[in-house]
Amino acid sequence: MVSVGDAERIVLSQSRDFGNETISFDKSMGRVLAEDILADRDFPPFNRVTMDGIAIDFSAINSGTRSFKIKAIQSAGERPTDIINNTECIEIMTGAVLSPTTNTVVPYEEVDIADGVATIKNGTVAINQNIHYQGSDKKRDEVLVEANQFITPVILTIAATVGKTALLVKKLPRVIIISTGDELVDITQTPTPFQIRRSNNYTLGAILTQFAINADMLHVPDEHGVIERELEKCFDQYDLILLSGGVSMGKFDFVPLAMKKLNVENLFHKVQQRPGKPFWFGVHPKGTLVFAFPGNPVSTFMCFHRYFLPWLKTSWHVNTKKSCAILSEDFTFKPALQYFLQVRMNINEKGEWLATPVEGNGSGDFANLLHADAFMELPLERIDFKKGEVFPIWPFKQV
Repeated sequence: MVSVGDAERIVLSQSRDFGNETISFDKSMGRVLAEDILADRDFPPFNRVTMDGIAIDFSAINSGTRSFKIKAIQSAGERPTDIINNTECIEIMTGAVLSPTTNTVVPYEEVDIADGVATIKNGTVAINQNIHYQGSDKKRDEVLVEANQFITPVILTIAATVGKTALLVKKLPRVIIISTGDELVDITQTPTPFQIRRSNNYTLGAILTQFAINADMLHVPDEHGVIERELEKCFDQYDLILLSGGVSMGKFDFVPLAMKKLNVENLFHKVQQRPGKPFWFGVHPKGTLVFAFPGNPVSTFMCFHRYFLPWLKTSWHVNTKKSCAILSEDFTFKPALQYFLQVRMNINEKGEWLATPVEGNGSGDFANLLHADAFMELPLERIDFKKGEVFPIWPFKQV
């Protein structure tokens, strides 16, 4: 049995580079960007007006002029109109290009317009006001978006702005999710009093879709020969095998034995943690990684978030920075195991994250996760944890 820290190090040491591919930018949502996006021109590309109003030469203000003859009206997308002298102005709209003959925009709210003349009301006017100057955000060829991050709607907007119709992204691993157990039936079936419907595979598959991965699914019975035969086929077709069930100490937990017969290297089996103690992790000679999670739903769910997702992000070179929160009340856990406590997250008046324990009925009580937002990782060296102490958290819900 290994510690949580050792399990994490072993898992992350097996990170993979699946390569890159180019895809249409409008199909890239949720993928990992594999290139920097550069500015194709200055941002903004011209001196841009930021308020509807009149454009003037500020020198007129210095000379005491407050009324200006309106020479033209200019909308966004039109060529700029020049003034001939500083007694003229241009009515101008937000987003329009500012003429080099003007350098100040006075909003309509501060102007009276009558008979083709705009008069500035009492108030202070500052040179360069309400102008977003060319290149003040970014210069041409500067990096707008750095590589190795998940593509969001904002990144898509930037890609469209610079005309990047295709983006280089990290390739997706080929994944299969395998559930085991004779007690499991399909969700379309009515279980007998001694059976339950399969759910872990759908849970993992649903989470993976958030990362643009569409995993295949397979269910195998608790028969050693069948498990071994089906696993052997997978090593030629998949980069990752995610197993749920069959790794504990029961007489029908055949997964570790099947792995041994198929020459899958056992990198560890069992972790000093609750839930998820029987977690098994290994690698096939062909490079396929096997994450074999315990069958209890909360165990599978926790191990997936604590080990698999950090592995995936590390493989894609995405930042895996950890988060912490303050325990909101005293808590005691006696077994000598690192405990992953279900917590509900809130923000206090100081803007700090508070974690409130949400105790359920063990690793089979998946419904309890509806009331929690994260797992708080409590160290195994202690049994008493005090209100106000800070510990790592592993969020699984947006809060």
